[in-house]
Amino acid sequence: MTGKIGNWLRRHRRWLVRVAAVVTVATVAVAYAVRDPAPVGYFTSAQAQDRFTRAYQEAMAALPAPDRTLDVRTGYGVVRLYHFRGGTDPAAAPLLLLPGRASASPVWADNLPSLLRLRSVYTVDLLGEPGMSIQQRPIDDVTDHAQWLSEVLRALPEPKLHLLGVSFGGWTAMNLAVHRPEKVAGVVLLDPVLVFAGLSPEVVLRSIPVSVRWAPRSWRDDFTSWTANGAPVEDVPVARMIEAGLQAYVVKLSAPTRPSDDQLAGVGVPVLVLMAGRSRLHDAGDAAEVARRTLTRGTVETYPEASHAINGEYPDRIAADVAAFLGDPV
Repeated sequence: MTGKIGNWLRRHRRWLVRVAAVVTVATVAVAYAVRDPAPVGYFTSAQAQDRFTRAYQEAMAALPAPDRTLDVRTGYGVVRLYHFRGGTDPAAAPLLLLPGRASASPVWADNLPSLLRLRSVYTVDLLGEPGMSIQQRPIDDVTDHAQWLSEVLRALPEPKLHLLGVSFGGWTAMNLAVHRPEKVAGVVLLDPVLVFAGLSPEVVLRSIPVSVRWAPRSWRDDFTSWTANGAPVEDVPVARMIEAGLQAYVVKLSAPTRPSDDQLAGVGVPVLVLMAGRSRLHDAGDAAEVARRTLTRGTVETYPEASHAINGEYPDRIAADVAAFLGDPV
């Protein structure tokens, strides 16, 4: 009997994959059909916001003290940035660090010491995500995503900046380079999602229960740990902040869409792509191949043993690769 079942499964494998895809799409469609109609992101309650803020402040304590805190008003809301003075050349274009989804500036605690040896650094809390930025108008498409960030860059005094984004922050950086590159000097992408490859079916399925606010904390911790290939997260301040944000904040953003090959080829600034070879969010090999094929001024490297948490796993190696990309002495 077992052999017959195995043969049937092998013969119908493609059909089963299609059914699974349909079920996934249907699940997402249902989620959108019953979604909260609020036009902008928000904390679910004052108590939930207080819990997130405590976790955020605890995680921020691991960063060097910023020399400036900025709240930049844009047409889509108020965006929180922190400036950290670094490097040896005050005229060098600074780095602007963009975190992943459901995270914020504290996610860069491991990276700032080595990056600050190269350049001054801004960190930003993405608009419409849990953090200190406050969304006030809908962000409905890729041009809206690019517009608010473009307004932030225009408000900063430096003529050019290098963008460095991880995960969804990588998509945000590349989206700006595609649509509003005026102040972009270069782009560094750390295992970016939905830029060179689609999400894996497993991450789509695993993210559905985590998006339910009444889900137990253990589900959110398990999801965060899974994206880091099983690394423990319970006692990590940044992970606690991410878990609190997933529970406390309702994201109201348009879904990111992959840029076309022509759009990627049209990016005129230099791009450094550092893929995580063991990322569970996508096929890193396929993504690297697409990046090499499409980017006109691209440098692509894969860290074979890295998980999607690449920025925390390889901070010094990343800084060395960024230094080479920028032409800075290490």
